[in-house]
Amino acid sequence: MDKSALIRSVISQLEAELSVQTEAALGSKDEATNEESRAEDKYDMRSQSAAYLAAGQAKIASEIASAIAAWRTLSPRAFGPADAIAAGALITLEANGRRAAFLMGPQSGGLEARDGVHAATVVTATSPLGRQLLGRRAGDTVKISDRLGPVAHLVAAVE
Repeated sequence: MDKSALIRSVISQLEAELSVQTEAALGSKDEATNEESRAEDKYDMRSQSAAYLAAGQAKIASEIASAIAAWRTLSPRAFGPADAIAAGALITLEANGRRAAFLMGPQSGGLEARDGVHAATVVTATSPLGRQLLGRRAGDTVKISDRLGPVAHLVAAVE
């Protein structure tokens, strides 16, 4: 898998989401300050509700911008078989004959990164899986809980 392409995929998804959130925040702000949204009586909360919504959307946009900055500073270094898992690692887990790929990133856990052919799920050091993976090496095992209980997964590769 091409780690640089995976990182570009994450940044591209975040930039698209940032655009949507920014546009939504600006629309809500316009609604909050529009003359037609002015309260008609003491129970009319349209303007105030739109202002709260705009503030929330602006906060989300700020968080996404922070995530983009964090991803842009991530350098996709090569990991060897003896290297411990850290930010930027591409991890392959195997259990019951099935394989899954994960990209250890600074933020935005849960996103699916694609390099055109392959996909990897972003995991962060603050997630339960990320906490288990940090510091592990190829050949180690981690236990991941599912609806039937914990399942041992082999760290098949760290790239």
